[in-house]
Order: sequence, then C-alpha cells, then structure tokens
Amino acid sequence: MSDLTVGAARNRDVIAWKLFATVFMVFFTFLTLAPLIWLFYSSLKPHPEIVRNVFALPKEFHIRNFTRAWEIGSLGLYTINSVIYTATATLITVFLALGAGYGFAKFGFRISHYLYTFFILGLLVTAHSVLVPLFILETRLGIDDTRLGVILPYVAFGLPFLIYLSTTYIRGIPDSLEEVARIDGASYLKIFWHVIRPISAPAVATMTIFSFVNNWNEFVFVFVLTSKQELRSLPVGVNAFAGGMSRDYGLLFAALVIATVPMILFYMFFHEQLKKGFAAGAIKE
Repeated sequence: MSDLTVGAARNRDVIAWKLFATVFMVFFTFLTLAPLIWLFYSSLKPHPEIVRNVFALPKEFHIRNFTRAWEIGSLGLYTINSVIYTATATLITVFLALGAGYGFAKFGFRISHYLYTFFILGLLVTAHSVLVPLFILETRLGIDDTRLGVILPYVAFGLPFLIYLSTTYIRGIPDSLEEVARIDGASYLKIFWHVIRPISAPAVATMTIFSFVNNWNEFVFVFVLTSKQELRSLPVGVNAFAGGMSRDYGLLFAALVIATVPMILFYMFFHEQLKKGFAAGAIKE
C-alpha cells in the first residue's frame, strides 16, 4: 500500500472521528441546555397555560411569577442565608486548605505523609453516612440549629479535595524561592503570605470557585441540621416552596430559576479561572 493511500485512509479516519465528536458534543449540549431553556420560558407562563401545553412558548411574559415566588417563598431570606453560609465556609476552607497544602508540600516531617493520607481519605466519606452521628454531636455541643452548626460541616467536607489541590500545586513551586526568603530573614508565616499565596493564585481561584459552587448547592446538611425557617438556605427553601406550591407550576418554575441563575452567572464569569487553575495544577503535577 502506497504512502498516499495510507495518508488518505488516515485523513478519512480523522474526519470521521471529528464528525463523530462534533455530533456527540452537539447532542450532549442539546441535552444540557434544553431543560434549562424550557425551565426559563416556562417560568414566564401562568399555571393554566403550562397545564394546557407544557412545551408551548409563553403567549406573554408573566413576570409576576418571580415577584410572587420571591415574596411567598421568602426567597430573599434564604438567599441571604446561602450567601452567608457559602461566603464564610468558602473563605475558611480555602485559607485552611492553602495553609495545610503549604505544610504538606514543603515541610519534611515524618508524620506529614500520614496526615496527608488521613485528609485524602476524607474524600471517601459521604455526607449521608455521617448525618446521624453529626446531628447527635452538634446537639450535645449545643450548636444544632445554628449557622455555626451548618458552616463547620461545610468546611470539614470541603477540606479534603482542596487540600489535595493546594498540595499538588505548591509542590511544583521551586524550593529556591522559599530558601531565598529564609535567607532574607522571613518567617514561615511571611513566606506563606508573601511568597506562596501570590504564586498560588491560580490554585486559589480554582479552590474558591469549586468550594463556592458546592457550598451554594449543598442541601442535606441544612435540611437535617436546621429546623428554623430563618436558618434555611436557598436550595432547602425552594424545596419547601415546591411542596407548598405544587399546584402552581408557574411560581415553582420561577423559584427554580431564581435558585439556578446565580450559579449560571457565577460560572459564566469565572469558568476561565477554573480551567486555568486545573490546567496549571495538572502541568505542575
């Protein structure tokens, strides 16, 4: 077989694979976007119109669905709670994970390997497997039905993966930078804050986005560990609203849109930082 024949066969294979990949991605994109598009335009329809034809476009924009859902479902209060839980837990988790990553990556203690393995094993622990003992523990400590009782599990379950990310990234930072800082008389705390932290900015951005998204969408901890309405987060509040307003699909869809839009906007603005952070960590690894 001549080189031209082999080259032509390879080109056909490449074209076929590109065509298959394109078709697959278009199909996957459609499966992802179609429910969101349907949810958005359905939220602008009144309940009777949805019942008559669930897939039809709205005849007119029924904006009042959003105002009624916001007021009836107390979504403003739940949104504030979600912001408090998410921002506080994300800040604490990222700071602790970056500090732990610096210690595991740069301090050569014998026990470091075992501690790192212990933290990584936390990735195998699911939230559902510890709900009962966690609830009993918080009750005995007197922090059940409090914001602190919600934030602490957020931090604990967010640390294992973020410690893995930060340790992997910081291991790729040259030791010479730390040695130069020590020669200049800098303490380990100053080295961490003025050398490691700025260099680790891509990893910090990735950890922040990952933690923020997980904490915002978290449901089970708030649902189990809180009973007061004023402590509920937005996902739990929307779930309760769905149960109470199950006969008005327009209001229900509007509430779902209100809960979904913040995450979509957040990802649209910060997805580049997320990709850069993972790519940088992979190259360093």
